[in-house]
Amino acid sequence: MSSALTGLFRHPIVQAPMAGGVSVPRLAAAVSEAGGLGFLAAGYKTADGLYQEIKQLRGLTGLPFGVNLFMPQPEYADPAAVEVYAHQLAGEATWYETELGDPDSGRDDGYDAKLAVLLDNPVPAASFHFGIPSSETLESLRRAGTFTLVTATTPEEALAVQYAGADAVIAQGVEAGGHQGTHRDLPEQDGSGLGLLSLVAQIRETVTIPIVAAGGIMRGSQIAAVLAAGASAAQLGTAFLATHESGAHDVHKQALTNPLYVRTELTRAFSGRPARGLVNRFLREHGPYAPAAYPEVHHLTAPLRKAAAKAKDPQGMALWAGQGHRMARELPAGQLVEILAAELDAARTALSGTGDPR
Repeated sequence: MSSALTGLFRHPIVQAPMAGGVSVPRLAAAVSEAGGLGFLAAGYKTADGLYQEIKQLRGLTGLPFGVNLFMPQPEYADPAAVEVYAHQLAGEATWYETELGDPDSGRDDGYDAKLAVLLDNPVPAASFHFGIPSSETLESLRRAGTFTLVTATTPEEALAVQYAGADAVIAQGVEAGGHQGTHRDLPEQDGSGLGLLSLVAQIRETVTIPIVAAGGIMRGSQIAAVLAAGASAAQLGTAFLATHESGAHDVHKQALTNPLYVRTELTRAFSGRPARGLVNRFLREHGPYAPAAYPEVHHLTAPLRKAAAKAKDPQGMALWAGQGHRMARELPAGQLVEILAAELDAARTALSGTGDPR
């Protein structure tokens, strides 16, 4: 099974699927062409939009790539808490001269229609966030020739991923930028996530399927570390967010290395689910009061985030970033893959003791 995973790339480097317009076809193609595994993010897209992006990506590369889907979310949000939060955001709507979004705009992100796209037009790899697909779905994708991966944030989640029949597990450490892929959103567990190296080691002793390590990885030496801990590959998001081909807003890219943003924090402020981003005004002011309500809060704040981006105001944007954001390099994505691969080789040589001792 590990060889089925490593057969998808020349270098054990996976570009994380970043929703919201970051993981565009040109980025995924550049990563795959350089020997990594590029990924499209289906999150927040329509099924037809996903189909068109897959078609575009296939026109850019004949090499393997992947597509990531968000799992539908159960209805456990408190409507009253969402309403209270909407009142708290009224000032933001006035400031950005926009209306708040409808919190009841849908819970499943068009999952079934997007899954149908992947079954009708099989892709080399498919990953899933916020939960586990049914065993029947995973088996259908396998029969279609698709390698399946599912995010886990604990050894227990990883065991459930293996039991369901996924081909590999993505071990997401608490350092990771963007949304934590927990299978259940439990507010009492906020901030209790495991660091990546500890998580990979524990999952390696829990499951037999291959592990892809994700969370704060920005250098080839860190890739070497997670491989040594038991992973078969590393998934990098923030590292590719700053690349030339990334679809991220220029303001977002610049903020990664801007000294104004000294740290990241897990917050529910923008979406109602824990997600790591650069600490800005919006996060500081609203994070402490945001309810556990995804995707209701995501829909509610979407117009605010869009208006802030249009105004080029980073203080109102969701500046998703991992803990290693200050190490971001503004390079073409293919060049970044080559540099990471060279750094990985150098780290492996140093660890083996065969390098120059000077």
